[in-house]
Amino acid sequence: MLKEPLPDAKLPDWLEFRAGVPIWVGIMPALARFLLLAATLAAAVPARADELANLINAYRAAPGTCDGASVAPVAVLNVEPALARIRIGPGTFLESALQRAGYDAAHAEAITVTGPPDARGAMEIIAQKYCRTLRAADFAAVGTAHIGNDWQVVLARPVVIPPLPAWPDAGLDILTLVNAARAQPRTCGTQAFGPARPLAWNPLLGLAALAHSTDMAQKRYFNHKEPDGSVPADRVTKAGYRWARVGENIASGQRTPEEAVASWLDSPGHCANIMNPTFTEMGAAYAINPQNRNRTAYWTQVFGTPR
Repeated sequence: MLKEPLPDAKLPDWLEFRAGVPIWVGIMPALARFLLLAATLAAAVPARADELANLINAYRAAPGTCDGASVAPVAVLNVEPALARIRIGPGTFLESALQRAGYDAAHAEAITVTGPPDARGAMEIIAQKYCRTLRAADFAAVGTAHIGNDWQVVLARPVVIPPLPAWPDAGLDILTLVNAARAQPRTCGTQAFGPARPLAWNPLLGLAALAHSTDMAQKRYFNHKEPDGSVPADRVTKAGYRWARVGENIASGQRTPEEAVASWLDSPGHCANIMNPTFTEMGAAYAINPQNRNRTAYWTQVFGTPR
């Protein structure tokens, strides 16, 4: 068994590859239940679904028993052509195969069975050896393939990226969360802060935040200093904000404003910026490079005190 973690830290599940299952000879008592049901379910799944995918969905709908115990039905799986195109051989990591197939998975497992002459024979072995995997509620899609003497099943749950609001709305959400944090005493690392007055939204600081998030997303870097050497004070001045004090927080990879603010509050330096009582105004934004397959959001929060 080979395991490899997903590269994105926000997706902590593991990918698993299973292979080399010996052929099993015999008739499972529960098999008749789901084989009879397969004909009825076939009409409900897309026409492109092959026989083994139909049998897997029939088993999930009426599993009967698993490891000798009675089990409840689980939802049937979507039949996904991209998963059926995956080919797993010796030394193949499932993560890499999924990426080549263009399928973004939060969690996936592959099962390979060698020897059965037909889909029903393959299903007998898989149901007997891997009933827990077959009926796992964590999966939402399935793809199967028959290559030579091998039957391959890939079960997966796709990555679901929640839609973000327009950047000004996300910025105002961040402002609300930050003001809620400032309303309570807080310790940032070793530095204690009392409650601070709420910040006001400043559109010029919002534009400075948007400019930096966009630059990071387009040029694929993560730093307070831009490639041209500009720093937060330069960007705020360029946006037209006359300032006496400026601060900036940045983040990358968080899917929502709530995640971004939570990550800042967990970091002493970022937390100190949020709780700093000398700041009176704020702007915030995010940007995503449309060419980024993972749709990574780059977040920027700019604090200011006007002259």
